[in-house]
Amino acid sequence: MKSEAISERERGQSGPADDDPCFYSAGDLVAAYRSRKLSPSEVTEAFFARIDRINPVVNAYVTLARESALADARAATQSLRPGNALGPLHGVPVAIKDVTPTRGIRTTWGSKIYADHVPDEDALIVQRLKAAGAIVIGKTNTPEFAAGAHTFNALFGPTRNPWNVALSAGGSSGGAAVAVATGMSTLADGSDLGGSLRTPAAFCGVVGFRGSPGLVPAYPSQLAWNSLSVQGPIARSVGDIARMLTVIAGRDDRDPMSYDLDTRAFADTVQSPNVRGWKIAWTPDLNGLLPVDSEIINISSKACDVFRKLGATVDATSPDFNELHEIVVGTRGLSMVALHADKLERWRSELQEGLVWNIEQGLLLTAREIARAELARTRLWRRVHGFMQDYDLMILPGTAALPFPVQLPYPPEIAGTKMTNYMEWFYLTYAISLTALPVISIPCGFTKDMLPVGLQIVGRRRNEASVLTAAAAFERAQPWSHHRPPVLS
Repeated sequence: MKSEAISERERGQSGPADDDPCFYSAGDLVAAYRSRKLSPSEVTEAFFARIDRINPVVNAYVTLARESALADARAATQSLRPGNALGPLHGVPVAIKDVTPTRGIRTTWGSKIYADHVPDEDALIVQRLKAAGAIVIGKTNTPEFAAGAHTFNALFGPTRNPWNVALSAGGSSGGAAVAVATGMSTLADGSDLGGSLRTPAAFCGVVGFRGSPGLVPAYPSQLAWNSLSVQGPIARSVGDIARMLTVIAGRDDRDPMSYDLDTRAFADTVQSPNVRGWKIAWTPDLNGLLPVDSEIINISSKACDVFRKLGATVDATSPDFNELHEIVVGTRGLSMVALHADKLERWRSELQEGLVWNIEQGLLLTAREIARAELARTRLWRRVHGFMQDYDLMILPGTAALPFPVQLPYPPEIAGTKMTNYMEWFYLTYAISLTALPVISIPCGFTKDMLPVGLQIVGRRRNEASVLTAAAAFERAQPWSHHRPPVLS
């Protein structure tokens, strides 16, 4: 069957890399169910046992769907009859970010405003995951309305980094990344505007994938034509990212940004990944535009050597991102006003400080300033598009800063440069979002204090396959799956 074939390619060896089913790949779980080695019921119970032990320490989950998940697991177990077709995620546990609506399961957006909100409809991504056989086991923590790259809110508090619980897990999909990193879920969904899939993936030592706008259709959505915010997967391996994409990607007419594509092609990217002869551009800081921690630069720069050994050519170069600040201020301010300005009059005192600041900053923008930002983004796109005609990929660090103390709203400085607001420190990921190019964050090493460091791999327009191929090749050359966060010990 297809799922078993993918499983072998996903793990790159003849059997599961770990005897603990909480760390099996999605493909390994499906294969174990088919062979009757495991059942969805016992695996789901094992996940909840781990959650009961680990989650009080890290605060990744804010709502558990224990009753419905165990019922779904029993049904998945009963369906394991000879001849029955199994979905690609049959019985696979998945965590859903607390900004993604889930029917019958509390969804708060990390806000006191929606503390008791229970949707009556699943988001499209949840519908697709369930249709593929996935089991939703809970909702993961996020900053309020997913605004920010550090996961904390007044409703549930902060999510802690499993490599050092005194530090941030990143955001805004911080709960999702921690759940996956600690074996409290096999897969997780997340969202990414300025780096919300990639930053927590880098901080927590997992994989986060931001696809082209429209690759994963979003419904419901207040801003249907928004090309900055996307949904995507978090997993422990590139193979699991590819498997999840086969389920959640593809056209849906409720999202006008979505488009047709053959999602089955994602599985091919992890079969025999080869980047020999490819041309790759490497930049540690967008040609000196942004401050980046020196240890991050040193570790992520070693990825160049890995790709060279794999047969690629790597050049130190970057497109011109000099209008980055103006574009971020204009485009983000506009979306913040559209999504949240109506909350200020009634809820100002309840909203997160950074969110209020961002809404007010947007309200101060003039039409001319917004127009200039849009014009600058077009110029940026043309420069990047022209640059990428000469390169198959661009690589750069996954974050500019290392995980910082969990009680801080953002790092106070990076490489000696003071941060003046909660957005500046994640401009290294935000810059790539503005290009609308597909990008993945993969683990590429550890600091002297054993904190994970991520690497961003950026592809050409709508060329997700090249990004996944390069990430899978790197994963085989420099495996990271055997590393386990200290919180598990």
